[in-house]
Formats: sequence, structure tokens, C-alpha cells
Amino acid sequence: MAARQPNHPALKIPRGRTGHGDIDYLTLSFAELDTEVEAWAAHLRSRGVVPGDRTLVMVRQGLPLIAAAFALFKIGAVPIVIDPGMGLKSFLACVVRSQPRVLLGIPFAQLISRVARPSFRSVKIRVSASSNPLARIECRRGALTPQSSPVTRTATDLAAILFTSGSTGAPKGVCYEHGMFAAQVRLIREIYAIEPGEIDLPMLPVFALFNPALGMTTVVPEIDPSKPAKVDPAKIVQAIQQEQVTNSFGSPTLWGKIADHCLAKAITLPSMRRVLCAGAPVPATLWEKSRRFLPNGKLHSPYGATEALPISTVSADEILANFGKSSAEVCHLLNDKLRFFGGECVSNVCHLIDDKRSAGQLGLGACVGKPVRGIDIKIIAIDDEPIATLAEARELPSGEIGEIIVHGPVVTKSYDALGAATAASKIQGPSIKSQENTTVLLGTCHLPLDPSGTLCAPVWHRMGDCGYLAADGRLWFSGRKAERVVTPNSVLYTEPCEQVFRSLPGVARCALIGLGTRGAQVPALVVQPAENLADDDAQALAAALRERAKLHPNTQDITRFYFHPSFPVDVRHNAKIHRLTLAKWAITAKAHVLP
Repeated sequence: MAARQPNHPALKIPRGRTGHGDIDYLTLSFAELDTEVEAWAAHLRSRGVVPGDRTLVMVRQGLPLIAAAFALFKIGAVPIVIDPGMGLKSFLACVVRSQPRVLLGIPFAQLISRVARPSFRSVKIRVSASSNPLARIECRRGALTPQSSPVTRTATDLAAILFTSGSTGAPKGVCYEHGMFAAQVRLIREIYAIEPGEIDLPMLPVFALFNPALGMTTVVPEIDPSKPAKVDPAKIVQAIQQEQVTNSFGSPTLWGKIADHCLAKAITLPSMRRVLCAGAPVPATLWEKSRRFLPNGKLHSPYGATEALPISTVSADEILANFGKSSAEVCHLLNDKLRFFGGECVSNVCHLIDDKRSAGQLGLGACVGKPVRGIDIKIIAIDDEPIATLAEARELPSGEIGEIIVHGPVVTKSYDALGAATAASKIQGPSIKSQENTTVLLGTCHLPLDPSGTLCAPVWHRMGDCGYLAADGRLWFSGRKAERVVTPNSVLYTEPCEQVFRSLPGVARCALIGLGTRGAQVPALVVQPAENLADDDAQALAAALRERAKLHPNTQDITRFYFHPSFPVDVRHNAKIHRLTLAKWAITAKAHVLP
């Protein structure tokens, strides 16, 4: 992009306010960003960093993250990216497993590496970065050596190690290959019709790394990545309006706050072409609200995971046009899906909704759209044990809930230094001949790839999610496999069950949990009330929840209700509820049990 649009803004980093109250930005063009990347590359080489070196990146979002990451790609080193807010114990465990040879970090990161020296025993080279997100290394270095050529990499060479959020277990390092990044860039551009010259406000820092390859300007948001829930929606809206932002990625929690702010202030965002919302299912209310504050844009929800992204995608138009059914239409739809409910009559479900409620609120799960080009999706019978080959898996017919597995060019093949986790999450398919792209655009330059074809076994990734494929090819998400509740008589899934209760007044969040041993679990619902409840109010809300539960076959056996003041959620998106943590909490918590 430095050659195609050298003078176009590549990066804008907030540095305060002007006298008129506007956000004051430091702006770098693509040519200036390319110069910064080259300065970082030269500096890293001078410190002894060589191709293949695992490099733990602990820098500020914005310029340091983007420039340092692309410099590492350019010299053939492997960046390791770990969420900053996962907690020190989990963070150090990730460091130990990933075995970095290089630490590229701000002074505080360097201090941690000295204090927790045993966890950083593998580190041989320490490279300091400024704590100032505006700092430019090329300004400190002065005159630069001539531009160097990037190291040639093959499509299957290790490109980066990105850690999962650990929402249902310990965070795991995911091994990304250069060809996978190339495929991600290509798919994201195609799916969402992103054009060079657009302006992005990424509320997850790692997503800013796609923008130079897409030709988009990155506007760094005023948000603490380790505490996304504390975002001030007014600041996000100001940035969108001032910079005429066209694209943004964020969780349903963040965009829910922004939507409420816009609607309360009668604000619309006409510059926005698209909002990409992921990390958890998008609530029905947010789909509906999006049409009111995005007059020229659409809300989209890509489905995927750190291990495989994007897998499918769905838009507000698709959701509201196809699933914003009348109660009569939804009852007819449910009658076609009786297998989900053990063949029981569902006519009484119509009492749950008015004529404008979406199908999702009736417990069908969350529609996450059709597979994107090049992605294969299968639903197999749920199995908690490793599955070595595809021949050992039993594929289920459309309409039946099972385990989601995926295959395609963006599907990763392994976890880093976790053989057992890899075996539990990957399934080998038949070998195929593949011809890789010869170059991949990462950052501001093309990295040459070895064009040789390879004979490889396609890897299917077990998403760890349950769901089903409808007859029309759309994928429906039912919940995390680890969070399903298995009673002596049935299996309950989080998304279909929780949808039944979300629209009830007084419910801010709710979570299905299982008490006891799987196979003999007792289902229960934990609710985060919209406001603090007195004892009488709690009992009244519990009674209302029980009455709602009776009306739906998914939930009619739920008789135990708990109230929790603030749900534990993941740090990355502030949207994924830690239901297994809530289940442990409920062991000693007060339960409201109703007949």
C-alpha cells in the first residue's frame, strides 16, 4: 500500500483535544508507516533478531503494535500476541508455553520479565519499546539504511502465535501460517466489499493489523484494551463522526452501549458502511436497533474463533427479513423443528412473543449465516473424546444439533506446544494437492511465498461449539460444547434456553448452568438483574422466570434460579459469559426454587 497510495493516511492516533474540543490525532501516511516499519526491522536486526525467532510483543496499541508486528513479519520473526487483561497467572503460563526468544516490550513489560524471571527463562534478547503510543522509532534513529527486502516465506511457514481468550478453559496459543493470513485478508475484503481508502475504527487492537493490507486507514479508538467494558460510547461516536469512519469491529457488548447512546441522543452514523460484531451472539434487540442508527450501513456478525475466522457471516437485513417472523409464522417454523424438543407440542410457545418478536427469542439458537467461500462446515455427533480422522466422526443430517467442525484456508492446524489440545480439537481429512499463493500482503509490503505445491491432509477444526445446519444451508449456533447441560432425560444448550428469558423485564444477562455431574445434571438459570433487587423483588422475578420457563419446551424443566450482581466475562470481548465459573459459584449461593 505504501507504493499504491503513499500519501493516504494509514494511521491516526489520538493525542488529546484541540481548543474546539475535536480529537487531535497524530497522522501517518502509508509511506511514513512503511518508513517506521523499516526502522523497526533495522533495529530488530541490529539487536540480533533473526528469521524464526519467537518474539513476545508487549507494546501499546496503535503505532507501536502495528509497526513492530509488521517489522517482525518482514524479517521473518514470529510475533506472539497474548491478551493483556487475562490476569498475571494466566499470562505467565502462556509465556512459559510459547517459549519466546525475544521480548519486545514497554518498560513495564521489561520489569515483569525481571520480577517473574522463571517464566521468561527462554528470553535471550530484550528490545525496549516506548510506553508512548505516539513514539516513532525512526525519529530516534535518524538516518535510515536503504529499504531491505523482506524474508521469503512459504505459505505454510509459522507466521504468528495468537492466544485464545480462554473463555471455557486455559488460553491456548494458535499457530498461524502466512498462507492463513493471506486467505483471511482475501476473504474479509471479498465478503464485506471493503475498498482501499476506507476508514476503520477497530475496537480489538489485533484487528488493526488487517488494515494496511486492506488499504484502510486505522483510527485508534480511545479505549483501554484490557478494560473494554469501561469504554465511553460518546468518545467512540465522536471519533466516528469526526473522522467519517466507514468500518468498525467490536463485540455485541460494546456496540450495544454505542447503540443505546446513539438512540438516547438521537444520533445517527451516516458515514458507517458496516459494523462487524463478534465475540458472542448478537442480541435480537441490537439487530433491530442497528437500522435506526446506521442509516447507510449494515450490522454484520461474522462467526469464527481465533482458530478459524471467518467461517460464516450474517447481516441485520438477513436476520430481520428471514427471522423477524410473526408469531404464527414462527410457530409453523417450530413445528418443522420438533426434533429439537423431543417431539413435544410447541403451540404454547406463541404466548412468549408478540407479532414483532424474532424467531431467535423462541429458542432456535442464533443464526450465524451461510459459510463463506471456501469454507466447509459439517455437524457431527457430539463426542468429548479426540477424533483422529473424519471417517471416525458421524455426520448428522440438517436440523439436528451436534458439534460444529470446519475446514478451509483460514482454519489453523495446531496449537503451540499443546499436543493433547491439538489432538482433541483437530480431525484429519483425506490428502489433497494444494497450490499456494506466491505472495501475501502483510502490512505495507508483499512477502514473497515459495510457490511449490504441497501434498497435505486437510485439517478439520472442532469449534468447541454446538449448532445445526438448516435446510437452507444457514448455520445456527446453540452454545459452547463444554457448557451444555446433560440431564438424565435431555440435553440443554445455552443459546436456545437463554433466548427465552432475555426479553423479560429486569433481566440484564442470563446464563444456563448445570449443577452436578454431566449426565445427571440439574439445569438452573443465573440472572444478572438490571438493577439491585430486594428480597421480595428477587422472589417476584424468580416467579416470572419460572412462568416463562414453563411456556417453552427447551426450558420447562428449569426450576432453580440464582441472581448474580455482575457476570464474569472474557476480557477480549467483554461478552462471553464464564458459565462454568457461575456453576461453581452457585454451589454455595442462594437458590430460588419454584415448582
